[in-house]
Amino acid sequence: MPARAGDLHAGLESSVLSTANFLYALDLAGTFVFALSGGMAGVKNRLDLFGVLVLSFAAANTGGITRDLLIGAVPPGAVSDWHYLGVSLLAGLLTFYFPSRIHREWSPVLLFDAAGLALFAVTGAGKALAHGLNPVMATLMGMLTGVGGGMARDVLLAQVPTVLRADLYAVAALAGAAVVVTAAMLQLPPTPSAVAGAALCFALRVLAIRNGWQLPVAAAPLDAAADGEESKR
Repeated sequence: MPARAGDLHAGLESSVLSTANFLYALDLAGTFVFALSGGMAGVKNRLDLFGVLVLSFAAANTGGITRDLLIGAVPPGAVSDWHYLGVSLLAGLLTFYFPSRIHREWSPVLLFDAAGLALFAVTGAGKALAHGLNPVMATLMGMLTGVGGGMARDVLLAQVPTVLRADLYAVAALAGAAVVVTAAMLQLPPTPSAVAGAALCFALRVLAIRNGWQLPVAAAPLDAAADGEESKR
């Protein structure tokens, strides 16, 4: 009996470690693709090498740093683990020196942004759950992890953040994070649930881009509309 208990404990430890390693790999993958989106945005706006690298790092790590600070995981992984910096700089260099190889007919910034959003939404929710947050807050932390980097990228480029004007951006992140949190509450295997959550988030974002799905947009005030008509005359 003790031997069986020991085997069970070892099996649980192995499962936890494999899940942690899987989430870590997803986090680095999300860092890379979000850094690509930041780098491509920098190239599109004709920034110099330093500007492209800064934008790559900001896009890839701002969401994770904010999440870690809020849940008490200090120092943040992006600061304490050199892999995040290395992956971000690698993506920035690739976009700066080989933009034509990365660029495709369909906007790469949107594509990489959708992939990064999906990966960060599920890893953010998973890390929040691991630090004891309740399901609602864990879902919100997943969303924050996904949208934070894109917001930083857009703000640095003096643009309205995509999350405030785009087609189902934050909603897609919420949906992906909710899958992970719901699966954890039902005690389902974490790896398939993370894959399912990321796939749902990515699919929603891509379909929203292609089909123009979006939330209702605020109408311009009457006086603002009148001013606009007056300026056209």
